Amino acid sequence: MSNESSNTSQHTETPTQQKKHSLVEGSIKASLIRMTLPMIVGMFMMFTFSLVDTFFVSLLGTAELTAISFTFPVTFTIMSLAIGLGIGASAVVAKYIGREDLERAKESSTVINYVALLFAAVLIAACWFFMEPLFALMGADAGLIALIHDYMSIWFPGSVLLVGLMTANSILRAHGDSKTPSILMAGSGLINALLDPLFIFGYGPVPAMGIKGAAIATLVAWTVGYGYLFYHLAIKHRLISTRLPSRQILISSSREMLRIGLPAAGANMMTPLAMGTMTAIAAGFGTSVVAAFGVGARLEPIATLLILAMSSTLPPLISQNYGAGRLDRIKEAYSMSLRFIVIWQLAVYLLLVLAAPWIARVFTSDPEVLETLRLFIWILPIGYGMQGIIILSNSSLNA
Repeated sequence: MSNESSNTSQHTETPTQQKKHSLVEGSIKASLIRMTLPMIVGMFMMFTFSLVDTFFVSLLGTAELTAISFTFPVTFTIMSLAIGLGIGASAVVAKYIGREDLERAKESSTVINYVALLFAAVLIAACWFFMEPLFALMGADAGLIALIHDYMSIWFPGSVLLVGLMTANSILRAHGDSKTPSILMAGSGLINALLDPLFIFGYGPVPAMGIKGAAIATLVAWTVGYGYLFYHLAIKHRLISTRLPSRQILISSSREMLRIGLPAAGANMMTPLAMGTMTAIAAGFGTSVVAAFGVGARLEPIATLLILAMSSTLPPLISQNYGAGRLDRIKEAYSMSLRFIVIWQLAVYLLLVLAAPWIARVFTSDPEVLETLRLFIWILPIGYGMQGIIILSNSSLNA
């Protein structure tokens, strides 16, 4: 009798957690803060992947810094795809949670996790195949393309794990758990930061691998992170079903996620695609301008960190309340978020203007790169407040 009771209790643990993390009642402000603060910490560590890579690669020389700067529009495009699919996953799963249909939420989580990985693998394989023509089109010369190939030949296959990470993160957030994804992203960022100097410069039996070492460090961090996250999804929270889903659920869940996720990814991709065009234009002014632009572009996700965090935490709140028919809470959450983000980004801009000379010196001592980077930091962040309105509006509508 006690064993039966224990098994029943264990089986109902996840629904209990869902009640605990319900987003359809209580203070909207408190819910947003509770979900967004851990996301800020986690996303900060995640975005330091590329920033830490850039810092250590910059110590190799201007050519290596320029090469990794060319990669940013492409890597950011893949990240935007991952974020978009994550938004689709979050919207679908959170909708069923709002309706208290937890079994369908679990089935959808299973389908979405595997479909996102398959979709990403096909797209990234195409990117890998056209790697050299793509970067040549952006203005990279033969010497830089050789360095870019060293980095991207490892980064591209590994980025399938990035899509899996972002999708699984979104599934957990849809269930109201923002703590686990944040711990995961922070831990992955720390692993990357520790391994970067080891693999780039070498130590003891580990050979110096240069720019390729930065990509390997990122791949190891993603592998560990996805393993940890899949354990939480499949074992701890039991959000991945061991049964094959029915054909109807497979089709409907995939269609729902892609219907929401692909437009969201497309909207998110506009920024890195524009950056790719700007990188090609910058290449006409020399390698120092490309190097400065690449560093500045990697600083942008840190400067817009709160926008990106809220674009991940606002959709689950909206989706759960939409599923529960609470349109009043949706309106309040949306308007509150927009007001706050404009004020916040104004403060960030003022801080960046004051700190621009010191920030630039962290990444380079080349006078030409230094001056161009300072100019980048002074001009581009002016529009971050309006960018915040656009991103949060897109993510809210996609929810």
